[in-house]
Amino acid sequence: MSFSAAPPTLDAEGRAWPLREASRMVRAGALDWHVQELGPEGAPVALLVHGTGAATHSFRGLMPILAQDWRVIAMDLPGHGFTRGATDDDLTLPGMARALCGLIRQLGIEPALAVGHSAGVAVLLQSTLDGGLRPCRIIGFNAALEPIRGNALLSPLARLLFSNPLTARVVSFQARFGNMADHLLKATGSSIDPTGRESYAMLLRQPAHIHGALGMMANWRLEPLIARLGQLKVPVTLIAAADDPMVPARVSRQAAALIPDCTVEIVGHGGHLVHEADPALAAELIRRSAEADCGQHPARRSVAR
Repeated sequence: MSFSAAPPTLDAEGRAWPLREASRMVRAGALDWHVQELGPEGAPVALLVHGTGAATHSFRGLMPILAQDWRVIAMDLPGHGFTRGATDDDLTLPGMARALCGLIRQLGIEPALAVGHSAGVAVLLQSTLDGGLRPCRIIGFNAALEPIRGNALLSPLARLLFSNPLTARVVSFQARFGNMADHLLKATGSSIDPTGRESYAMLLRQPAHIHGALGMMANWRLEPLIARLGQLKVPVTLIAAADDPMVPARVSRQAAALIPDCTVEIVGHGGHLVHEADPALAAELIRRSAEADCGQHPARRSVAR
């Protein structure tokens, strides 16, 4: 029995979506992507990639700050948010990287800076190693570069739940009548604004989004990526919150030991969603990290290729 449910749309569920005025739909390959863009034309591009179960709303506070200097582009990953048309292959790490690189080609951009959160960092690293992304630096917040705690149980469980087409409908039904969003946000250790909380709550009410997030967890295999980290030729900054209960800071330290040019910065607070809890801090950390490659005024630099 196959799964079938329409994703949310910008005209209906997305009418009050954060930064809705920056949204558009872009066709790339077999996917209809939800893309948001802010910032001056001609400025270097900063690409933002969210983690499992999130969407562009994850960068609602960060994008306007970065857009002072960058042309900032974020998207809903396959199976997430308002993006439509994902297959099971698109929910694997290599498949998601291929799809993202296809979007980058369709947009005709060459991102100078790539910023990811959690599993989004893995997508950026995979895309770079595969040659479809060539940023001057990759910056990752609470990078999920090892199986999340309990994965020996959660990954098989996610596969089982993903294979059952009723699971996503049951979860979304429960989300309509309970406080599932509050429980999940509490597990991140982060305190975020009401707009963010309502965005997560809306996504949890969407069977297609739940199915996509479960599919991403069910198909996630990090071992091949980790084995290739030593081949990276792009500098990387990994920023981790000391109070992240989902992806401990040691994960960033362990990954940094495998990447030839990698620095780690530990912040004391913010939890797993530190970039949402404190976007001003996140923006400052990004600017500080990018200075070495992009200078203090990125809008006035050219990217050497």
